[in-house]
Amino acid sequence: MIKSVKIRLSPTKEQEELMFQSVGIARFAYNWGLSKWEEMYKEGIKPSKAKIRKEFNNSIRKNDDFKWLYNVSGQITAQAFADLEDAYKNFFDGLAQRPKFKNKKKSKKSFYVRYDAIKFSNNRVNIEKIGKVKYSSNYKIPKLDKYTNPRCHFDGKYWYLTFGFEHGESQASLNEDLSIGIDLGISHLAIVNHLDKPIKNINKSKEVRRLKKKLKRLQRQVSRKYEMNKKGSKFVKTNNIIKLERQIKLFHRRLNNIRNNHIHQATSKIIKLNPYRVVMEDLNVSGMMKNKHLAEKIAEQKFYEFKRQMKYKCQFNKIEFALADRWYPSSKSCCHCGSIKKDLKLSDRTYTCNVCGLVIDRDKNASINLGNYKLA
Repeated sequence: MIKSVKIRLSPTKEQEELMFQSVGIARFAYNWGLSKWEEMYKEGIKPSKAKIRKEFNNSIRKNDDFKWLYNVSGQITAQAFADLEDAYKNFFDGLAQRPKFKNKKKSKKSFYVRYDAIKFSNNRVNIEKIGKVKYSSNYKIPKLDKYTNPRCHFDGKYWYLTFGFEHGESQASLNEDLSIGIDLGISHLAIVNHLDKPIKNINKSKEVRRLKKKLKRLQRQVSRKYEMNKKGSKFVKTNNIIKLERQIKLFHRRLNNIRNNHIHQATSKIIKLNPYRVVMEDLNVSGMMKNKHLAEKIAEQKFYEFKRQMKYKCQFNKIEFALADRWYPSSKSCCHCGSIKKDLKLSDRTYTCNVCGLVIDRDKNASINLGNYKLA
């Protein structure tokens, strides 16, 4: 399977300028390709990345006004059109929304790196047109002729290089009698049937609450400054506003890193139990987000990221991963006798069976039912 590696880069000022320029060119090429793609559709022409790239090379690259495109690798623009084609394919397959134009302020700052130009030596990695960049990593990076989908991105504070390479699966022995059921929640991140304690909600920790409180203060502060510098219907962005917005981005980055790290620790803890199977709920997260009272708490739990990490870690360790049917009554079914309690309310946090008299925590009952779930 493909294993992904992320290393931190320490570029010089000149290298960082080229990196930001590469980000801008990747965004420019994607937006230009998206506009041309829609234009071809209206004209009745079936678009493709090859047609878009040919049109781009003939009309843009040969234009003297766009000589700045040659400052970076030509693979950046070529990959932007490939990403656009993949985005449309996912849209037509019902896996994603229709592709949109990338905004300089909101879009992720990243660009493709030519895979056959990457060379590691003396704690430096060679990136085409940028040069040898210092890096630091805790991973032992294999020296290969080809790396999969290498990308360079900026998270608001540091630059990173991510890439994949072929790696064999883990050969750990699995417990053939152990089936793990995971019930995701809001009060706790997850309740696991074979763990005595639930996995805590990191958003209730002292550090996260402190950061969120500070973030709220900064957001109010920058909002007041916008109102103070308003001229007519326009807002004037001063240097102080720019400084505050940078601090806000760093707080969001810090919170995101804390949540991702907690999910990594939680999923690794479950994998180390060496079960032969892991079963999770197929949650309708987009539907849950429509509840305005719980939307923020649901978003902070990052259910999709938990499921994504659980899925690839199961694959790496040769563990069966399954999603229970969305309409499976995991909370309403008794884990002891199997009877279904149809009048169970969301406010009932303790499950009391009317048939066998079992009294158990509602979420623990759901996790046990998921562990015993039988695939159709």
